[in-house]
Amino acid sequence: MGFIIIEVCDYNLLSAEELEEVFSEYPEVAVMPYECLNLCGLCRIRPYALINGERIFAKTREECIEKITAKVRELLEEYQF
Repeated sequence: MGFIIIEVCDYNLLSAEELEEVFSEYPEVAVMPYECLNLCGLCRIRPYALINGERIFAKTREECIEKITAKVRELLEEYQF
C-alpha cells in the first residue's frame, strides 16, 4: 500500500485547486500547495507538479494534468489500490 502526494507551487501555472478537483474522488491522493518548491524559474515557464518527489511537467496545463493523471494511475496500480 502507498500514499500519493502531489506538491504544487503557489506561483505555478497549474493550481492546487485545479488538481484537487481532478483527484477529489481519490482518497489516497493528497494535493499539497506550497508557497515555493525551490525549483526557481520552472513554475513561471511551465506547469509542473511533484508526485512523490518526481517532477512532472508539460508545455500546457491540460497536457500536464494528463501526465499527472497517468502517473497517479501508474502508482495506484503499483500500490494496488
